[in-house]
Amino acid sequence: MKAYTEYLWFNTKKRREYLNITRQVAEAVEKSGIREGMVLVSAMHITAGVYVNDAEDGIIQDIDAMLERLAPFGADYLHHRTGEDNGDAHLKSILVHHQVVLPITGGRLDLGPWQQVFYAEFDGRRRKRVVVKVLGE
Repeated sequence: MKAYTEYLWFNTKKRREYLNITRQVAEAVEKSGIREGMVLVSAMHITAGVYVNDAEDGIIQDIDAMLERLAPFGADYLHHRTGEDNGDAHLKSILVHHQVVLPITGGRLDLGPWQQVFYAEFDGRRRKRVVVKVLGE
């Protein structure tokens, strides 16, 4: 089995952003030379996540609204006793998950017709990263 690792770096302009990273993940898969296997895409921060869904603006807004209803910004979280103000970001990260595993077939990322890979930032405006780990033959 072969392995290939690449890091994607982000510096978001807003506290919450959803970035389509499908192209970067597909490029890492191609660079790896791996023909059959899988790719792990994992946010390396506890206030961010990675998920797969449609790249349609309405669903992205719906996801954001749902997460804000479930873990609203500014609520009185126990985590804020540490001096932080990002308790909502920690909870939102759990809700979308911090990583996904995707198939590689014939040397290419093997997604369904509407599936796209997103990096979800919930406590941005600073440098963050994602690890892309490609494994296979």
